[in-house]
Amino acid sequence: MENLASAGRWERHRRIFEEYLEGLRFTEEPALERLQEAMRYSLLAGGKRVRPLLCMESARLFGAPPERVLPSAAAIELIHTYSLIHDDLPAMDNDDFRRGRPTSHKKFGEAMAILAGDAFFGEALTLITVRQEGTCEQRLGVVQELASSTGVNGMVGGQVLDMDQTGAGGSADPGMLFMIHRYKTGALIRSSARVGAILAGAGEEGLEAISRYATELGLCFQIVDDVLDAVGSSERLGKRAGGDAERGKATFVSVFGLEGARREADAACERALRALGRLEGRDTSALGELALFVRHRGS
Repeated sequence: MENLASAGRWERHRRIFEEYLEGLRFTEEPALERLQEAMRYSLLAGGKRVRPLLCMESARLFGAPPERVLPSAAAIELIHTYSLIHDDLPAMDNDDFRRGRPTSHKKFGEAMAILAGDAFFGEALTLITVRQEGTCEQRLGVVQELASSTGVNGMVGGQVLDMDQTGAGGSADPGMLFMIHRYKTGALIRSSARVGAILAGAGEEGLEAISRYATELGLCFQIVDDVLDAVGSSERLGKRAGGDAERGKATFVSVFGLEGARREADAACERALRALGRLEGRDTSALGELALFVRHRGS
C-alpha cells in the first residue's frame, strides 16, 4: 500500500507542476515573442522533473502544502533547463537532440539558445522574489541556496571541471570525478530538496538529513546517467547515445568500468535510503521510492 500511495503522490505532484509550468508566460511584448517561444520550446519538452518534484515532496515532508512551493519548484526547473540548453551548444557537448527532438540551438540558432538560457535565470529569480509565498527570510534563503548551487562552487563550476577533464576518459582521477558531479549535478538536486524544506520551515536537523539524502540521490542520478549513455539507445535516451565515450569524457563508466559504476550507484542509493532513517516520525516513503526509481531507471 505504501508503494501505491507514493506513486499516487508523485503523479499528483507532477500533474500540478506541469499545469503550473504550462501557465507560465514571460512577456506580453510581441517583439519578444520569438524569445518566449524558444524558452517554452525547451521548458515544455518533457523530462523527469526530478528536481521540482523533489522540492515539492520535501515541502510536504516538513508540513507545507506542495502547491505552496510551486514558484520555487518552477524556478529550479527554469535553471535546470538553461543548463541543458547551454550544455548542448557546439562549444560544449555539441548535441543535436534533446528529449527526442532538435536541441534549442538547432531549432532557433546559437544566439537565441544562449539568450534563452540567460533569460531563464532572471525569470527564475522573479518567480522566487515576486510569486513565492513565505517570509522574507525564507525567500532570501531560497535565493541564496540556488545562487550558491549554480555558481562557481556549484553547477557552473562543475561544468568547467567537466570540460577540463574532457579527453581524460578512464585516466581521470576518481576524486576529481566525484568532485565534478558533486558540483555539476549534485548541487542543484541537493538545493531542490533544501528549498522545499526551507519554505516549509524545517529546522537545522531536518535540513541536514534531507541534504544528506539529496546529496547521495544526486550522485546516484549522475552515475546512472553515465551508465545509460554507455549502454542505452539514442531512441530511448532522446539524444545521442555513446557521446561521452566519443568525446573522451571522464565518467563513472570510463573510470570504474560498467559493473564498477553500477556498484557505485547501488552504494549511493543505499546511503540515500539510510539518510532517510534520520527523519524519524515522518513519512519518507515517497523519497525512498524516488531513490529506487533513480537507481533503476532505464533498467
